[in-house]
Amino acid sequence: MEDEESQRVVPFQLQFDKPIASQIKIAEWNPEKDLLAMATEDSKLLLHRFNWQKLWTASPGKCITSICWRPDGKAIAVGLEDGSISLHDVENGKLLRNMKFHSASVVCLNWEEDRKKIMGGNNGNPTYEDRTARFFPPAPRVPRTPGLVPGDSSGFMEESDDSFRELFDSSQQQFDILCSGDKDGNICFNIFGIFPIGKVNIHNLALGSSIAGNPVSCQLMDASICKVALSSDICHTIVLCSGVLTETGSKASVSEMSGSNLQGLHCLVLDSTIFRKRKNELQQVAQQASNVEHLIEVIRRSLGVMSKQWSDAMHVYHEKFNALSTLIMDHGLDSSPQEEFLSLLGGARTSPPVHQFLVTSLGEAGLKRVAKAVCGAGKELQTIMLDHLQPAAEIIAFRIGELRGLSKWRARYLCIGLDEKLIDNATEKAGMLLVQIERFNRILSSVVQQFSNFFNWLLKCVKVLMSEPSDQLLPFSSELVIIFLKFLYNQDPVGTLLQDTELDHYIEVDLETKQRVGELAHFGGFSDSEYLTRTLAKEFQQLDSCFKEALEMPLVTVSRKILSKDILPLFPVRSSPNLNSSYFPVSVSYYQDVSHSAINHKITDERLTDYTSFMIPDETFPNITNCIGIARGLVYDLDNLKNGQNSLEVALLRVPVGYHCVDLSLYKEEQIVLLLNEVTAASESSGNACMMILRAADVSFVSISRSSILNSWDFNELQDHITFLHLENEKARQISHSVVAPLAVSASRGVACVFAARKRALVYILEEDEDEMTDSE
Repeated sequence: MEDEESQRVVPFQLQFDKPIASQIKIAEWNPEKDLLAMATEDSKLLLHRFNWQKLWTASPGKCITSICWRPDGKAIAVGLEDGSISLHDVENGKLLRNMKFHSASVVCLNWEEDRKKIMGGNNGNPTYEDRTARFFPPAPRVPRTPGLVPGDSSGFMEESDDSFRELFDSSQQQFDILCSGDKDGNICFNIFGIFPIGKVNIHNLALGSSIAGNPVSCQLMDASICKVALSSDICHTIVLCSGVLTETGSKASVSEMSGSNLQGLHCLVLDSTIFRKRKNELQQVAQQASNVEHLIEVIRRSLGVMSKQWSDAMHVYHEKFNALSTLIMDHGLDSSPQEEFLSLLGGARTSPPVHQFLVTSLGEAGLKRVAKAVCGAGKELQTIMLDHLQPAAEIIAFRIGELRGLSKWRARYLCIGLDEKLIDNATEKAGMLLVQIERFNRILSSVVQQFSNFFNWLLKCVKVLMSEPSDQLLPFSSELVIIFLKFLYNQDPVGTLLQDTELDHYIEVDLETKQRVGELAHFGGFSDSEYLTRTLAKEFQQLDSCFKEALEMPLVTVSRKILSKDILPLFPVRSSPNLNSSYFPVSVSYYQDVSHSAINHKITDERLTDYTSFMIPDETFPNITNCIGIARGLVYDLDNLKNGQNSLEVALLRVPVGYHCVDLSLYKEEQIVLLLNEVTAASESSGNACMMILRAADVSFVSISRSSILNSWDFNELQDHITFLHLENEKARQISHSVVAPLAVSASRGVACVFAARKRALVYILEEDEDEMTDSE
């Protein structure tokens, strides 16, 4: 008997126990692979395999405040303290995109995928097809900036890295939304993780319920978000936030309002059914708009690279040729360099300053260096135009044209804010940009040709002055030299078209051309007849501004349709808790409610039941200590109350005697994993711990009355329904270390990672053949 008892079954298999260099503050398992992403205390992002082999390390350079995997596990989103969100490739940790949706620290992320495929040709709505690939080659990449490491400051990937495009194309096969919350109460929703489609602030939401049949409106004050969780059907979003819940207006009596102004943790339910109802439309708009935004960045970077290269070349040119003006002044001549060169071209005797400049100051080697710099820069600009800027502008025009076609389907797209007039304006700007690019191509080609011709003539002059043979030199045109000296010697039309400054640079256009452009507007031409007076950089800025204005409407329209559905005060506190300053155990998950579908045959989809678990601070209620709360059924509670039913239920779990809760996580099949530490430990790093799994079916849930939204739960009534946990009665395993948060649990892989206070990582298999496991630890 003693031998049998000593060989008792141990619930979880310890896979390994490894030391770690730095303490971990955030950890998340990959949903599709045996990979664990971790953020260290010094804000390094680590990726380890299940066997603890380190794959890569990334350093964002800012404090990491949250991490989240994309649903397919191919990319990871990292929330940072400055409000930005960076996307990293799972294969190598490279930065794919850096976005700034928030102005405050991003404290939580949740990336959810609607696993139902985009609807096809049912309900009279034909399947949408992106036709761009039929007419265009793959989109151009961002050009490399000379002397700058790509991706350092732009937030975009390297030119040789196609990972982002591949990931983005694969993400469009499914509809997924990245939900992010910051400490100032802002929640952002981004399709594919990159296209902003919704933004709400919990302080501005109208929170409503009823007291004894009378409407009551409430508002959150000084609130800070702790966690966001979007349901898998993308219809609801649960937000856990700390702050003050106050009444803003009511018809109820004063006595019924005695519990107002609750300060503590609250569970807010947002109605985001707009994402589900308009999933097809939102995906189509996001797909086209995201591609356009990427190509706009390609053009922005292309113009930046072109401007820098041409500016550097002109600097070399002026640095050398400005010496001629100085020599003319030193010799006391009252003439300009152009006049001196024209005299030389006309066969006159070479003046002393020109002779000194060509033979001594410039020389053959210096002239060739200048020619190489200017003509080489011109060829580089032409290459960027042909390989990056022009194809990007053409695809932008096509994709905005696709959006224009969608905007005309008002019955489907006006409700998500796709405004036909704004899209028409952006379409016209895209066409104007193509015209400007064509004009710039002609000007650039002419300028490079004339510079080359001018340098060929000067090289022959240098050879003649130095009495060297000039028979093998390239020919030149005297007429082009005269044109160059008259129009290009001290002017820079290419640089003017590329200048990206706040000052407006206008191109002079003759009156006849203006009249012809104005007449073309009556035959379908551009309504803005002043576009020829603008530079290429200015035209691009107008396109960028018009497109952003057009995309602002869907963001505003959809944001207005994300409404507050319900709010539940979880527990009050005497002072405003800063739950984000230290780790606070909370977990939210959704499970299929199969019984609901069986009861209500009118509903074809299985309804989801929400579970919210949290640790209740001991100082909250004197009679409720060392307890964990679980609330379920909040999402549909108000809907059910209208039908005379009550779906909200609550359970209280008393942690085993001698232990306190370190962290918790909802697991699959309505289970919850608890991580406990011994309270008798002499220090935080000494002592033992315990991990256990509970089933919701084994917990006693009690229905909660919603008589008043501003009254917290009456815990005195729930004291008789507390479930007392005992280690010997639960599926639990002792851990020979004192543990710290976080607890990383993978529902898809059935594993858990626990971090010890003494910088160790322990990985357990939660689902194993218990008959083969014994207490061998």
